Amino acid sequence: MRMDGAEVLKRTLTEDEAAILEAWYISLREGTSLQSGRIREAELQTQAKAVFGQLRDGLSSDGVDADAESYTPLRENLADISRSRAIQGFTPTDTANFVFSLKEPIFEALRRNSAADASALAAGVWAAGKVLDRLGLLTMEVFLASREEVIGRQGQEIAELSTPVVRLWDGILALPLIGTLDSARTGVVMENLLQAIVDEEAEIAIIDITGVPTVDTLVAQHLLKTVAAARLMGADCIVSGIRPQIAQTMVHLGVELNVISKATLADAFALALRRTGRKVVRQQAAEERR
Repeated sequence: MRMDGAEVLKRTLTEDEAAILEAWYISLREGTSLQSGRIREAELQTQAKAVFGQLRDGLSSDGVDADAESYTPLRENLADISRSRAIQGFTPTDTANFVFSLKEPIFEALRRNSAADASALAAGVWAAGKVLDRLGLLTMEVFLASREEVIGRQGQEIAELSTPVVRLWDGILALPLIGTLDSARTGVVMENLLQAIVDEEAEIAIIDITGVPTVDTLVAQHLLKTVAAARLMGADCIVSGIRPQIAQTMVHLGVELNVISKATLADAFALALRRTGRKVVRQQAAEERR
């Protein structure tokens, strides 16, 4: 007769709860989670106790099928723990060990309770391994997905910070670009520039690409989209910062920007001043003319 591993495991968790939890607490304390200072011991123990109780409830209803409905509270709890740890900066190992470190205390309890019955011991170990492995994989899946969200959000914030629109003079704006241009970043650049044109009632926008490592056909297309959008808002554009190496690359690729360009931001600013009927003179020279 085949031994019911889920029943053996449930009985062990019920009868040996205090010893299993204590051994699990010790294992968690010896891990790097507490040593990193990102979580308090009391909070860690509260999480462990809640997970233990939900695991036992799931075993009572649906055996070792960790995807069953009775395991929903446990899966949701582990997902919340994984998401919070991704945000707090825990490593994948720390997060996975929260579940996998429960294995040894359970195996030891099974050995104590079923030492005289090899079939019961084997069934209990198999059941514990199956359910904890599935829960551990779920924990890692949620952790990795959450960390990708964090990285994506940080990338978006960095992109927004790296595309500031600077007011150089009344009606003259500068947009210094640093790094590569892709479709996502072009959208951020365009949105920031158009909003600044509206807010400042700008006539001229200088797009400085000194910090752009290279200009190929794709980057040129993104620049042209930004220039076209600015023109629709009533502002003319000047592209500055085209270095000799970039100019050679653009000629070799046959890239045409079809927009006024200058070698430096200073040259572009001087042109913008002339176009708006302004000029900069030295104070001493102005006084001598008087």
